[in-house]
Amino acid sequence: MSMFTIFNVSGSAVSSQAQRLNVVASNLANADAVAGPDGETYKSRHIMFQTVPMGNEGSAGVKVQDIKESDAPGRREYAPHHPAADGEGYVTHSNVNPVEEMVNMISASRSYQNNVEVMNTAKTLLLKTLQMGQ
Repeated sequence: MSMFTIFNVSGSAVSSQAQRLNVVASNLANADAVAGPDGETYKSRHIMFQTVPMGNEGSAGVKVQDIKESDAPGRREYAPHHPAADGEGYVTHSNVNPVEEMVNMISASRSYQNNVEVMNTAKTLLLKTLQMGQ
């Protein structure tokens, strides 16, 4: 495997984890959202990753295959005086679980950091290799 392939593999992971962090941020921003005028609430989204071949050397990277909406029902809260309450007095909130999203954010952040560290280590090794020839 070429040292430059490491940059492709880690770069694909960094890009995918950045998209994952964006989705998590969107979920957390809408955690307390209620149904809009159309009756639809925000539904949490989750990233689906896919392995992709990188080059001719058998190495594999990752890319975002799809972003799926959760089918879980929204949280219902009895609040008859709320402007968004339905006929029974319930307000439907988004189905985002903030604790789950925080764990997801920490995991994505760690994966991002690890891949950046892999690229920094590869860069350092390449620079040391170039210095050996001097």
